Amino acid sequence: MRTVLFLFGHLIDEDADWLANVGMVEKVSAGEILIVEHRQIENIFIVLEGILGVYRSKSWLATAKLQSGDVVGEMSFIDATPPSATVRADQNSLVLRIPRTVLQAKIDEDQGFAARFYRSMAMFLSDRLRSTMRKLTQLQGEKTDEDGLTEDELDPHVLDTVSFAGNRFDRMLKKLKRA
Repeated sequence: MRTVLFLFGHLIDEDADWLANVGMVEKVSAGEILIVEHRQIENIFIVLEGILGVYRSKSWLATAKLQSGDVVGEMSFIDATPPSATVRADQNSLVLRIPRTVLQAKIDEDQGFAARFYRSMAMFLSDRLRSTMRKLTQLQGEKTDEDGLTEDELDPHVLDTVSFAGNRFDRMLKKLKRA
């Protein structure tokens, strides 16, 4: 659920409401593929329920598991490059599908939203890179304590926004499940 902590922690209530209003809730059956490696995507997804697996090069060995609160397709949205992995539902899941064109139009017309959205994505991707570097360093047998955080800890600067993020996401979930 780390992605939503970054995203909803930097967005304001109106932004979270906008995402819920423009997104489409979809049931995804186990085995269904949402994103295909090396193929352009038309949507980003927020996982509402269930588990999605991230797979590389058709090996079907999961490199990551995504669950409630994770965002899928954010990297390809940011840099317009086709995804570097395939994302498949590992179990029946529920996602919020947000069309790329709709999100881009909002970013183009609303500078405040754009700044908050890109800041949240930058913070999240930076955190992901630091976590990956920590794991690589550990695999190489080196010790490091460069940022003083363990893998599951959040940066203290992010902690200030966590309760807001959790409340926004919970409110969005309740709203979407009523609809």
